[in-house]
Amino acid sequence: MRDLVHDPAPRPFGYFLHHQGRGHVERCAAIVAALPPDRPVTLFCARPELVGSARAGVEVVAIPSLFEATGDERAADWIETPETLHCAPVGWPGIRRAMAEITGWFDRADPALIVCDVSAEVAQLARICSVPHVKVLQHGDRGDAGHRAAYDGAAGLIVPCDARLAQPDWTDGMRAKSVFAGGLGVETALPDRADARRRLGIDPDEEVVLVVSGGGGTGFAVAPLAVGARAMPHARWIAVGRLEREWHATVPANLHICGWVETMADHLAAADLVVASTGNTTCQQILAAGLPWIAVPEWRYFDEQIAKALALDAAGVATHLPSMPSSIPAWRRAVAMARARHDPDLQRDMVRPDAAQHVAGWLEALAARLDAPLPQLASGA
Repeated sequence: MRDLVHDPAPRPFGYFLHHQGRGHVERCAAIVAALPPDRPVTLFCARPELVGSARAGVEVVAIPSLFEATGDERAADWIETPETLHCAPVGWPGIRRAMAEITGWFDRADPALIVCDVSAEVAQLARICSVPHVKVLQHGDRGDAGHRAAYDGAAGLIVPCDARLAQPDWTDGMRAKSVFAGGLGVETALPDRADARRRLGIDPDEEVVLVVSGGGGTGFAVAPLAVGARAMPHARWIAVGRLEREWHATVPANLHICGWVETMADHLAAADLVVASTGNTTCQQILAAGLPWIAVPEWRYFDEQIAKALALDAAGVATHLPSMPSSIPAWRRAVAMARARHDPDLQRDMVRPDAAQHVAGWLEALAARLDAPLPQLASGA
């Protein structure tokens, strides 16, 4: 607890928040809520409505999107992108305005640090502006110069997973300045199984396969799910999230396509087996539920979900398939493998209920270290 009489008011934290997918928003909300109430926070996001209501002392600043064109751009794509950047097209007024908003705040606010979730360009911008940045480290093929510059220049790294899911190419230096936080931003407590099934109208003895398709892309195709449902005709298959329909997909009666639901906790509590992609939120929820899991990654930049699925499989908490099974026998083999490898205790041990408090305390300690005065050099004779 700070001594409010003798300690000066804490300097603000900044937080750059990507608006694709759910994980960025959920992590941000959890961390900000766990910070001390007297710590000012300024959030920068292209879709501020995603942030929702924030506690006192939190400012939400709307900035233009860094990758969605508005029609005012100039065609300068012939200029080669350097290896140190990912998405930095030339001639985009929106990007210029977004960066001006952030750098203007740097100058006015003198922040203690900024959390970047995620953009290699914004992270490097902070370093160039002499502002310490904390980078969120995600899975994926991120050994390129742009990512490495963002990681190497960071004061610290927030890793929203258990340390046992670390990628082999994460260096000792990266791990040394990382805080691992499995379950960050995700509600890990589940309702009672019988109560959940009653609310969903599912019989107590009915077998349930839950399909979870992510929100950061186009979602799973329906056709292979229909094949899977036919492979298990006595089970109820429930598909939630975004799905892509094909003209040739014939849906059997035991496949229920529900779209987005507000009852994910009930669905997980009611399930016997999960087929899901490997986005951050989905992973943490399934691990907390401790269910047999067939992990099928969706396309994402830098192969993020592929790398996550490989890490989950290597740790023994999911069965990775590079794509959906394409036949009834293949589905039956995949289900048998997932059940044979299932270790619910290991899965649940990958998430920590106090993940947000753990990260918030780590950020506060890092800010205190960054605020420490420089050692005085001895004067010469």
